[in-house]
Amino acid sequence: MLSAYIGRFAPSPSGELHFGSLIAALGSYLQARAQHGQWRVRIEDIDPPREVPGAARRILQQLEQYGLHWDGEVLWQSQRHQAYREALAWLQHHHYSYYCTCTRSRIQQIGRIYDGHCRERNHGPAHAALRLRVDNPVSRFHDTLRGEVIADARLAQEDFIIHRRDGLFAYNLAVVVDDHYQGVTEVVRGADLIEPTVRQITLYHQFGWPVPGYLHLPLATHSTGNKLSKQNHAPALPKGDPRPTLVEALRFLGQPVSADWQDLSLSSLLQHAVTQWQGAAIPRQDAVYPSVAAPLMNAGRLKDREDER
Repeated sequence: MLSAYIGRFAPSPSGELHFGSLIAALGSYLQARAQHGQWRVRIEDIDPPREVPGAARRILQQLEQYGLHWDGEVLWQSQRHQAYREALAWLQHHHYSYYCTCTRSRIQQIGRIYDGHCRERNHGPAHAALRLRVDNPVSRFHDTLRGEVIADARLAQEDFIIHRRDGLFAYNLAVVVDDHYQGVTEVVRGADLIEPTVRQITLYHQFGWPVPGYLHLPLATHSTGNKLSKQNHAPALPKGDPRPTLVEALRFLGQPVSADWQDLSLSSLLQHAVTQWQGAAIPRQDAVYPSVAAPLMNAGRLKDREDER
């Protein structure tokens, strides 16, 4: 019988999985399996302009190739629009949100932090984004690995976008609605998503939903210090024997690796990793992944976009 623990891995289909993606997938998988819990997969396909055709299918194939088998059906955010609309309607009904017509250029000119300019202007939905009215900001949270994390007070207090002016649902809204729907009890993901965590907790409080735990894993970076990502051309996971790359990932996460791992099957290697999983051994610091050359450019994070500011 499965325990109450539910974890998840939620990639966006903007490209194939790479070593940095594997760290997030493997860390969340092992954390869930070590607690005899469920591990679920969600495809975050709510931003069509950034998606790569065929990437979602390839991501699921990569997870299966690496032995990371999920529980239940894959949840596709592109099929969850009605749930997001209902969440937005609830927030509007309770006056927890308002329309904003401020442009990105205006927000950049005032220091890149939104100042509440449209809070009391009673704009309609035409050419407007919808912002959450943050009256009780969350400025800190407990991270399973890092302890107390204190956010930038200005970001914590900012009224952030929950529905974009281009009609797309904002990441922070969708991730909270879906994690609650899937019953996620702990979110294990990369440290690049520490910053929006306080915003997501603020949304949980507004909805009156229980807040999951959080564990932010170290990032694999290039020698330049930039994280491995699809946007800066990190190579896809190897298509051959997955075991050497899994061993690299385990070592990156500070986990013990059997000396005879080359004699183990993929399933045996993963089962050994589950039984030996030591969450306290995960490093807190990001580290260079030496097998990857420096990126051609430093691209911004996909999930902390300027159009959600």
